[in-house]
Amino acid sequence: MNNQFFTIMPSLILTARGDEGTWFNRPVIQDQLISAIGETLLMVSVGTIITVILGLPLGVVLAETRKEGLIPHRYAHKIIGATVNIGRAIPFIILAVIVLYAIRFASIPGLSTVGWPAFTVSLIVSAVPYFARLVESNVRAVEHGKVEAAQMAGASSLSIMTGVLVREALPAIIQSITILTITVIGYSAMSSIVGGGGLGALAINQGYTRHHFDVVIISVIAILVMVQIVQWIGDMLSRLVDHR
Repeated sequence: MNNQFFTIMPSLILTARGDEGTWFNRPVIQDQLISAIGETLLMVSVGTIITVILGLPLGVVLAETRKEGLIPHRYAHKIIGATVNIGRAIPFIILAVIVLYAIRFASIPGLSTVGWPAFTVSLIVSAVPYFARLVESNVRAVEHGKVEAAQMAGASSLSIMTGVLVREALPAIIQSITILTITVIGYSAMSSIVGGGGLGALAINQGYTRHHFDVVIISVIAILVMVQIVQWIGDMLSRLVDHR
């Protein structure tokens, strides 16, 4: 039996007993948990909002530049599709490192390569292609008859895309935003690998590496609570806008 076993086991035993200095009595939890939750909420909220702003129109354009779409354009569809596919194909952590190197090279004022803001940029770059594909599927699922009715009424392609396609696909788009947000929460847990903050950094840096099992558990529970709240809000909003 190796030495690592004897290093880990005392910490686990103390954690299970709930002695002083463990769980919520542990100083690192008292000092850093609230700030870690705040950083995770900032990463997730900023990352999700900007991803939706960029990914929603990109997904609609991707759907409607196909041959059967409202604005068919073969080359634009292929270029956008290839760009989205490349963004989705690169593993997130590798893409995060590439983005951080780009930030360092560009020397963007006020944006350091360490901390949650830089990691949020990585989240956005990775999440936009993913969300665009979700929106494309949502839009393509809209009944073509509703589009034809709008065309017969003399509506322009732009007004059909915003007033018919997005409106009719809104319940599905909200569900896609819910999936996106939960995915971003999961990605945010990797922040410690590239110097980010949040609950992921707390769990890895103060929990796993120091063999503080209680810190890991508390961090994971906080993330699970976020996921459940996001799912509940997403389901509620999707039902509210679904008039079928």
